[in-house]
Amino acid sequence: MTHNDTLPAYTKRHWGKSDRQDKKRIHLLEHHLADVGACFQALMRIPTIRKRLAASARLADLDEATSARLSVFAAIHDIGKSNVGFQAQIWSPEALQGQRKPGWAEHTHDLVPVLSGEDTKTYKWFFDALGWDDFLSWDDCGGETACAMLVATLSHHGIPLQLEGGPSRNPAVWRDFQALSPKDFVQRIGRLLREWFPAAFQPGAPPLPSAPEFQHMFLGLCNWADWVGSNESWFPYVDTPRDDYFQTLAQPQAKAAIDALKLDLYAQRGSFTEIPEFGKLFGISGSPNAIQQTTRSAPLDEQLIIIESETGSGKTEAALWRFASMYRAELVDGLYFALPTRAAAAQIHERVERFIRRLLPQAHTPPVVLAVPGYDQKPGEESVDMGMRPLRWDDDPDKKPWAAENSKRFLAAQIAVGTVDQAMMGALQVKNAHMRTACLARNLLIVDEVHASDTYMTVVLESLLDAHLGAGGYALLMSATLGSNARHRWLHHGGGKTIKSVPSLDDAVRVPYPAVSASAAGASVIPAGENDQEKTVRIEAHPHMRDFDGTAQRALEAARTGAKVLIVRNTVDYAVKTQQALERRAIHDDDALLFAVGGKKTLHHGRFAPCDRRLLDAEIGILLGANRQDGGRVVVGTQTLEQSLDIDADLLITDLCPADVLLQRIGRLHRHRRNDPNRPPKCAQPSCTVLVPPDGDLAPLLTSGGPAANGLGPNGGVYMDLTILEATKRLIDDHPEWRIPEMNRLLVENATHPARLSAIVEEMGEDWQAHANKTEGSWIADKMHAQGHTIKRDKSFFTDNREVSFVSNDEKIRTRLGDDRVDVTFEPPQSSPFDASHKIDKLAVSVRWLHGADASQPVEPAPVAGGFTFSLGDHQFRYDRLGLRRIEKET
Repeated sequence: MTHNDTLPAYTKRHWGKSDRQDKKRIHLLEHHLADVGACFQALMRIPTIRKRLAASARLADLDEATSARLSVFAAIHDIGKSNVGFQAQIWSPEALQGQRKPGWAEHTHDLVPVLSGEDTKTYKWFFDALGWDDFLSWDDCGGETACAMLVATLSHHGIPLQLEGGPSRNPAVWRDFQALSPKDFVQRIGRLLREWFPAAFQPGAPPLPSAPEFQHMFLGLCNWADWVGSNESWFPYVDTPRDDYFQTLAQPQAKAAIDALKLDLYAQRGSFTEIPEFGKLFGISGSPNAIQQTTRSAPLDEQLIIIESETGSGKTEAALWRFASMYRAELVDGLYFALPTRAAAAQIHERVERFIRRLLPQAHTPPVVLAVPGYDQKPGEESVDMGMRPLRWDDDPDKKPWAAENSKRFLAAQIAVGTVDQAMMGALQVKNAHMRTACLARNLLIVDEVHASDTYMTVVLESLLDAHLGAGGYALLMSATLGSNARHRWLHHGGGKTIKSVPSLDDAVRVPYPAVSASAAGASVIPAGENDQEKTVRIEAHPHMRDFDGTAQRALEAARTGAKVLIVRNTVDYAVKTQQALERRAIHDDDALLFAVGGKKTLHHGRFAPCDRRLLDAEIGILLGANRQDGGRVVVGTQTLEQSLDIDADLLITDLCPADVLLQRIGRLHRHRRNDPNRPPKCAQPSCTVLVPPDGDLAPLLTSGGPAANGLGPNGGVYMDLTILEATKRLIDDHPEWRIPEMNRLLVENATHPARLSAIVEEMGEDWQAHANKTEGSWIADKMHAQGHTIKRDKSFFTDNREVSFVSNDEKIRTRLGDDRVDVTFEPPQSSPFDASHKIDKLAVSVRWLHGADASQPVEPAPVAGGFTFSLGDHQFRYDRLGLRRIEKET
């Protein structure tokens, strides 16, 4: 009996997957390679997915041989696991039988010395055993393309493999150990690959596309295939070698997995006969309006279009109606609807669900995923395992779709509604970003309330559009307040186009509105005509931005007459102070006029736990939604109430903000039933009060040491460009009535056009010129910051490896700059101030509030009346009906 005969069975074969609880239960590595190769092969049989990959190489489609060759690369994604340092990770001391355990090794980075030739001995046998000469024959770039594809597949964990600066050379992990021979295993895989994918090795096929963008899209699909192929429920562990495993198990299970994920739309499309008539599709009476008709009639093969129309004019229905036509034409498989806020995403999600149920037959209606972390869990439910559990929602409707189990998979859903951040992470150097863009490529990307006031987000979104459109994808951008500078940039940037000169101020004001713009040559603008949504808003500036009592009194007086009053403050601090002033001013029966959830008076902002935000959002929808009830009420909030929400107020009191943002806020005024006779007489015409600093003078805010800024200027941190704010204030003073949508172009252009802003700076003098210079410097810094964080898809994984590589740090790379936050975990979890049955186990706390305090360990909160407090370092915090606040020390 030889020494190897006495070894446990699980140490004699290369494993690819092992059970975390019972490490002796394994799935053979050769079988896992077959699983992932078969999954990639199955993805290539989905026409839209295959054509998107082809488009990234500027091809119409991929031939059978190229698809097979890509499946070969996908199959060898884990070939590095064959080293004995990796294999011995699960061995018990008994299995070693007194032998010294080989050095620990990883399965991707420890392959780098082999790839580079630093480990010369292993380098030679490894590539010979794999049959690398055949791979090189697929390449007409001297081997660079084949090498790049190998690096791409080895990057399947979501972070590009670095070819320099990795682990030191350790040849021992590639030598035989006990019964294991890495060389014999690689040789076996080299033979099996030719049996699994014979078309890949047929002569005469075209060379592999060499475009770097193609490599990046391949990585995303490889990442996707690995996630699916690693699910034990679809690919049960098999620990005995089977020569027929690929044909009898891997391929059928890959097809079953693709079917379970609803990626193959053959049956769904076959059951789809015609698009329902507009009214039935959206559950409304009447015909489509001008902007909806224009959006639908724009050529479907336009990759990028922009819908510009006033708030409340039905842009959402216009976008969805266009999607229905694109789906019928088989241009897209699904859609991702990206919203600026979580509250807006949750609200639109319900509308999209109803739309999909009316559009597609019941037997083939896909789930609509709510792509908002924390919002997929209903209040009061326990947390669920978000691991690699199977998902068969057709068998069990109570289970989550596979795409909804983990935020990294959100974009794999056929239909999803979420924040724009989830899509933008596909452009940033964060783990699994390539998979996000690969999943998104087959679907229509709809981005609501797009603008250009945030430089960082604009650059990131531009990068996402470059990737999406460059892969043959389709995008639709919506805005009520897009300036010509921003519109010109979007239309000429997407797909790597060069930005042309911006039109003059006069020409910009004359551009039709509402309109649909297309990215075709000339960036055509299609006038839409009127939508029967006209309204004239009385607007006036009040120099009482810091007068909380006066603001509260004005709101209560209107509410007592039956008005729904919306107060939007630029910062949470000012919002809380306004709410507290309201409560001080409330007399007699006024308590009933204040916004409340669960009987607790409150306000709406972003510093609430997710379970409480859902409650706040739901109550806002009931109170101010399309079916709102009569009676006065005052609601205080921040920017969380200004965009995409379908809410209707009679009176708006708002802080000064840029004109495009102000128009968004005004969009919540008289949104429904514009001529409703039940509105209070004094609110028959929509009215907006804009709170500005004392005397209406913005000059004191120019310096960082100026007075409390409430989000304005360099000391405010929200709307830092005072020149735009000055331009907006002048528009308010010069135009006491804003006729919408007639004046939209005039208002936005006169507050954002470079020529207008330059004229104001020149008029105001040196201090304003210095401020403009600093603002431009900040703009450039934010742009460079964003460019440094976005993925360089025009760079090769092999020849440009340094530029492609990144060390993912999701905590530092954000979709939005500004108030970074960290999660503070509570033990034990605390009760919601609105519903004791809802438990709060963590809260996001601003990093600037921590001043370096360690938030990595769970903290023990102290219950207090109406909420709880907790400490981090020397700092104390309170969470209650007013949200999260820092408790200032008494002096």
